[in-house]
Amino acid sequence: MTPTSTLNPELIHTRRIAHLDMDAFYASVELLRYPELKGHPVVIGGRQEYAPIVDADGSRRFFYLKNYAGRGVATTSTYEARALGVFSAMGLMKAAQLAPDAFLLPANFDAYRHYSRLFKNAVASIAPEIEDRGIDEIYIDLSSIPEESATLAARIKQAVVAATGLSCSICVAPNKLLAKIGSELDKPNGLTILNEADIPQRIWPLPVKKINGIGPKAAEQLLRLNIVTIGQLADADPELLQNTFGRNYALWLYNSARGIDEREITTSSAPKVISRETTFERDLHAHRDRETLSVIFTDLCKRVSNDLRNKGYVCRTIGIKVRYADFRVATRDIRLPATTASAEVIRRYAGECVRRLPLDQKLRLLGVKASNLSKAGADEDKTKQLQIDLFN
Repeated sequence: MTPTSTLNPELIHTRRIAHLDMDAFYASVELLRYPELKGHPVVIGGRQEYAPIVDADGSRRFFYLKNYAGRGVATTSTYEARALGVFSAMGLMKAAQLAPDAFLLPANFDAYRHYSRLFKNAVASIAPEIEDRGIDEIYIDLSSIPEESATLAARIKQAVVAATGLSCSICVAPNKLLAKIGSELDKPNGLTILNEADIPQRIWPLPVKKINGIGPKAAEQLLRLNIVTIGQLADADPELLQNTFGRNYALWLYNSARGIDEREITTSSAPKVISRETTFERDLHAHRDRETLSVIFTDLCKRVSNDLRNKGYVCRTIGIKVRYADFRVATRDIRLPATTASAEVIRRYAGECVRRLPLDQKLRLLGVKASNLSKAGADEDKTKQLQIDLFN
């Protein structure tokens, strides 16, 4: 049975949302600095000691991934390295097994932030209604610009190249959900236009995990229901989905599979989350390495506190993230009785989150997150009282 798409036809004619994603952004920035590596597998993520060595004649010698030793993870990789199975968040030692002759470069976040500002400013000069989704991707509302979608998208891509020398992939669609999926369809350097009529041919054959918001656990549950593709999800029994996932998530799954998404572009530049995390050079045990972990944990809380204060924010929710030795990731969050930017309060409640986690395995990564942010000054008296209650 072929599912019937029920995308609101009114939105098709009134909304044009683009998702722009820079192609292998960090790696592409590095290739601007080291053009001799173009066409080769390159992995970004090593420490500064793996920076290229410049010889007396000006030539450069690069490190190979097979010579890496440590506990770091890949920040990103070129498409040539991805073809060998190396992707972001993969442990570099595992990556070295897959692509030993790939070149290894340390990350340079100052350069990435610089090029991020350049490409976003270039887009804003053409289409100012932008939702910033991170260092290398944005949503753009093109609805009010009287220009044909393909021509407008091509003009935006050309502006990005002119400003940065880098390529991007862009999809114009009726909503954010379809635009996000579509920007991946023709990478790299893709230009994709999606309409309701394209959903059966271009969206429904894709695996369900291509929908932003369906994570590994949800995908596993869908697999147990013999739902593998987005089309199968669109054709699924709503009652079956509700019994498995609950009413709200089941409704979201059902609508998403049919291309329905009425979220607006959010142009506010206010951050939603402020976080800090670190990957250890060696795996640490929660009990045997308690003293070392405690120092790292406290430092992360202080850095989150400093970030909040520097940006003029307070938070209402504290969370922690750990990655275990087997690369499984676990998170816990806790809502505070009042907003805060205090390092001591963050440390106290982050510690409560840690106590709710299984700590029988060694840890590779630890992170602390502040969310539900608001401008400092609101609930100031409650925040002071919270600190008094905690430490008196």
